[in-house]
Amino acid sequence: MMLIGNSGRDPEVKTLDVSNGSQKVATFTLATGEKYKDRNGELRENTEWHNIVLWGGLAEVAEKYVHKGDRIYIEGKIRTNTYEDQNGIRRYRTEILAETMEMLSSRSGAAPVADTPVSGAPF
Repeated sequence: MMLIGNSGRDPEVKTLDVSNGSQKVATFTLATGEKYKDRNGELRENTEWHNIVLWGGLAEVAEKYVHKGDRIYIEGKIRTNTYEDQNGIRRYRTEILAETMEMLSSRSGAAPVADTPVSGAPF
């Protein structure tokens, strides 16, 4: 999966205990969109929201450099999780497990970040 879009919020970063120590995980949303003309010739816009998950080194880079509104390139795998909510209703959550991230723009003026390997991602 390859996506180019804008970060919907600053990343939420957590440090998790794993068997060989601790590891950071960052999550944020990425908005992608398309513009088209409808039957009446009016310009329409459709926005899709993607749940992005980054592990290890990518999570650390996101923590420092990704901010709401930044334009970002993400490459990774699609994963859908199934769970039951508190009312016993089956829910689904689709995430993009990022393997590569590149900053295409940044409000902080930081240099773009090229491929950063995801080492030890628990999936």
